[in-house]
Amino acid sequence: MSKLICPSCGSQKVVKKGCIHNGKQNHKCRTCGRQFVQDPQQKRIDQSTKALIDKLLLEKIPLAGITRVCDVSESWLQNYVNCKYETVTRQVAVSSKKKGKLTIQCDEMWSFVNNKGNKQWIWLALDVATREIVGVYVGERSEQGARQLWTSLPSVYRQCAFAYTDFWAAYGCVFPKKRHKAVGKETGKTSYIERFNCTMRQRVSRLVRKTLSFSKKLQNHIGAIWMFVHHYNESLQG
Repeated sequence: MSKLICPSCGSQKVVKKGCIHNGKQNHKCRTCGRQFVQDPQQKRIDQSTKALIDKLLLEKIPLAGITRVCDVSESWLQNYVNCKYETVTRQVAVSSKKKGKLTIQCDEMWSFVNNKGNKQWIWLALDVATREIVGVYVGERSEQGARQLWTSLPSVYRQCAFAYTDFWAAYGCVFPKKRHKAVGKETGKTSYIERFNCTMRQRVSRLVRKTLSFSKKLQNHIGAIWMFVHHYNESLQG
């Protein structure tokens, strides 16, 4: 039987050191002090793999596909994703703007969590000049939803921006009447935000209309949307 070798320093000065929680024999290296088990079932996920997973989460790939590509377990990946989405900032990061003429396009996009009866509308606002997403809210399609979108806008937009929206009545109840106009798709005044909606549906697998990768947890649903918005804005600024 070959001698055990320390995975850290390569030393063969290895002794037994009790057992781990599942009863498997634990070992300790007398040279560097590293403790380890032989043929561990759980492997350490390195930073390069985590970086790859972060990129794959921004593409139209279900979690099951990511586990196959990155050779990680479904339980580990789900826990990683849960932690990742919990820490995503729920506030837009946009380039600095001066007070003046600003124009935004707003729209709301249907999505669901767990089942199609649990509708979660994605409210978005886009700066026409920079194409940045400057407002985000996920929730009900109501006056409250429009108000939350308005609140999510940076203060300079709430003070100065002129907004083009569709004819959903909630906008007119919240947005300043002198700086809001409801228009039809034929005008082209909401074409940028409609294009972004299409982009997001094609890039975020849980938003594809006929998908098996739908969200089962609202916080993950919201986190995935925010994560893509941040990535999108960073790509414009970079």
